[in-house]
Amino acid sequence: MKAIINIYTQYTYEKKWTKTSEKEALRMISEEMPDTDAEGTLKYIVSQISKGKTITLGTCKFRNSP
Repeated sequence: MKAIINIYTQYTYEKKWTKTSEKEALRMISEEMPDTDAEGTLKYIVSQISKGKTITLGTCKFRNSP
């Protein structure tokens, strides 16, 4: 069974964190780093934000709480 984790994102020009779906997160990753494996990158991001870390990818930050 897959653990459900909330993904919140914030671009550098935004002030508020936004709850983001997995599909939207994959799109954002593809835009920020088009030459990488978006699904593999998302798995890494989810593993790190589940530990309470904030991950920055280009101009976008990811974390598990607003």
